[in-house]
Amino acid sequence: MTNSKFNLQPEILEDEITKLIPLRESDFDELYKVASDPLIWEQHPMKDRYKIEVFKPFFDAAIDSKSSFLILDKKTNEIIGNTRFYDYNPEKSSVAIGFTFIGRKFWGGLYNKSNKKLLIDYAFQHLDSVFFHIGADNIRSQKAVEKLGAVKINEMNVTSNGIDIPHFEYELKAANYKL
Repeated sequence: MTNSKFNLQPEILEDEITKLIPLRESDFDELYKVASDPLIWEQHPMKDRYKIEVFKPFFDAAIDSKSSFLILDKKTNEIIGNTRFYDYNPEKSSVAIGFTFIGRKFWGGLYNKSNKKLLIDYAFQHLDSVFFHIGADNIRSQKAVEKLGAVKINEMNVTSNGIDIPHFEYELKAANYKL
């Protein structure tokens, strides 16, 4: 697999359901409207990310990453949420996908599957593995990546705002991808 052309933030990834476009500073207010729902974060390690003072550093880190996307409903252009690539490793031909959240209005449908498929399909054009780091208590997300064919390979702590939070690391290899 070649990784020489892997761009962490292509201009647009889209299918018939969702459209991923690079996140911009000007997206803060509209994205925060989605993120301000406490129920989005109830299984997330940062349960208070619905608060603006907790969400703002998350948003700033997403902008600084230069690998973050605004998730839009393809038909209406309504903002659904946010996702990004991170931990790109050209030597291991891998990248992680995460920091994803989606408004409750879009849960249970095809939206999360669509945006994950767009990112994974794009990554597998250039790389061999995709990683996911999921909070140990986030059963919903663990089951979702297992359905894709990802396998839990590690238990780890992720430090966020000075707090170590237990996480599981999942790896999805192109050969095992089911979507």
